[in-house]
Amino acid sequence: MAIDIEEARHFNPNGVAHGGVAYSLADTTMGGALMSVLASGLVCATLEIKFNYHVGVSEGLLTCDAIVLHQGKRIANIDARLFQHDRLVGSANGNFAIFALPPGR
Repeated sequence: MAIDIEEARHFNPNGVAHGGVAYSLADTTMGGALMSVLASGLVCATLEIKFNYHVGVSEGLLTCDAIVLHQGKRIANIDARLFQHDRLVGSANGNFAIFALPPGR
């Protein structure tokens, strides 16, 4: 997944993108990676994410790749890496709950 970072929309007073932008991209990418391998009828939800900010994010394309490291019956562990201008800017590891939606949803 990717997002185009724009100063007017995403920057904080320190002149870099707000950390929540990168975090949200990682969370969404990790959830998408897990959903792509779940059986029909199962969904997921974030339980917790450990995020590391390596350098500030500037204007331009911010991309994120994620891989499911382990998938159990109820919990999955996923890694994500965020890149901008061919540079690693952040990394994350998260645990996601796996469950079936209640009938009628």
